[in-house]
Amino acid sequence: MVDFLPLPPREAIRALEARGKTLSPTFAWQDVYADDHAAMFTVAKSAGHDILQDIWNALLTALEQGETFDTFSRHLKPLLVRKGWWGEAIEVDPLTGEEVRVRLGSLRRLRTIFDVNMRVSYATGHWGHFERLKGARPFLRYVAVQDGLTRPEHQKLHNLVLPVDDPFWDVFAPPNGWNCRCTLQSLSERDIARLQAAGEVLRFEAPLVTKRAWTNKRTGEVRQVPDGVDPGWDYNPGKAGHRETVRRLEAENGVEFRGA
Repeated sequence: MVDFLPLPPREAIRALEARGKTLSPTFAWQDVYADDHAAMFTVAKSAGHDILQDIWNALLTALEQGETFDTFSRHLKPLLVRKGWWGEAIEVDPLTGEEVRVRLGSLRRLRTIFDVNMRVSYATGHWGHFERLKGARPFLRYVAVQDGLTRPEHQKLHNLVLPVDDPFWDVFAPPNGWNCRCTLQSLSERDIARLQAAGEVLRFEAPLVTKRAWTNKRTGEVRQVPDGVDPGWDYNPGKAGHRETVRRLEAENGVEFRGA
């Protein structure tokens, strides 16, 4: 059994705080793509509604106090309902000027917002941890949840071990899809030996990456997205968030921040 250091919650909190410095209302999730999310906090269909600060505040409280989704949604839903951001509505798409039927708030949407922001915040904090300790723990292990519900493409990556700086992690670091529950764990040479002694079959060579074309209907941009990765997740959320957090800390303090 390998003992992994727990992530201090303050690092995930700091990551969410950094994104909350810039609240950016959007109409569709494709309006802000991939690593652009690291520098802002946004929610699709929030344009024209005064709800971004409310959602961010609720997420920060949930992160600080260790709230479950049920507690988070129970506190937030009444406020969103009062502000009219709930159910379906007819709104004007600012890109086309057309009136379209949209889904505003719902428990399903709140669950997605909660899950994405919690996982990305923790991934950001973890990446700072990986960077600081890569001298002693220079490897990362991809860990997929073993409950039969993990998508096959992610299950195939389970027990892949590569150096922290391997370019594979630039697009395959979890979360690498909607509702992705995969994680990364840092390892030392001794950790690897212990895992192998315990019967874990580790792989040390990145798999061949195949891609498919995906068109962003909001911008017209065509991207080559790796198979097994959802559009919009073809980047490293933890690394991007960590770099943005450090950038903001350095800007605010006027010095190079080595403690991130």
